[in-house]
Amino acid sequence: MPLRLTAAMVVSLALLPPATGAEPPHYAFSPKPPGEIVQSALFYPTGEGMQSQWRAVASRTHLEGSAYQWYLSIYSIDYDTATYHRVYQSPRDGGPALLVTRVRPSGLWFPLQTLHIVGEGQFEEPGVENLVVQEHHAAADCGSASVTVFGYDWTKMRVRAFVTAANPCALQATVEHQRGGDAIRLVGPYYAPGAALCCPTRPRVSAYLRFKDDRWVEAPSYFPLHT
Repeated sequence: MPLRLTAAMVVSLALLPPATGAEPPHYAFSPKPPGEIVQSALFYPTGEGMQSQWRAVASRTHLEGSAYQWYLSIYSIDYDTATYHRVYQSPRDGGPALLVTRVRPSGLWFPLQTLHIVGEGQFEEPGVENLVVQEHHAAADCGSASVTVFGYDWTKMRVRAFVTAANPCALQATVEHQRGGDAIRLVGPYYAPGAALCCPTRPRVSAYLRFKDDRWVEAPSYFPLHT
């Protein structure tokens, strides 16, 4: 017998919350990200569900000339009020963004930096996403670059940086969805211990960062990891 919907059932269905993982069409940030929003990305660090939307926002404020203060803000949603509440902000809560300061007597701002949200991937388990962010800062030389993976720490009940890969001068990341699980491809110059910044041991190498056997591993091990 075909299913017939009564008027009451139609009303009840209309009142149901959006499907799992849906985001309110109009939402607000509390507090708003500082400065100009450059990127905003949705991810699910606690699993895919109606109440589990999180947003990562890369923003910046102009200081002077080519100097900007960058921020990474991470928000968790209150679906009842369609409001994202901030739970993490860099540099206030640590890296990857650094605090830019004016150096006297030159009056110049250091370090010069950029920040980019690479994307998200299911590295630890299906349905649970980590956020990948890359950053570069420099002063008088080519500077330093890093790629940081964020996730939700169930022991401490908060979002935090899980692992950071670092490299002199440059380091770029892409998220790859592979048959054996998501991975992060890292590309940059390789500097052997003691190598000068002017002369990388190899100008361009690549490695993969994965979560395997309950830990983050990189192969080949070109870029130092910090957890």
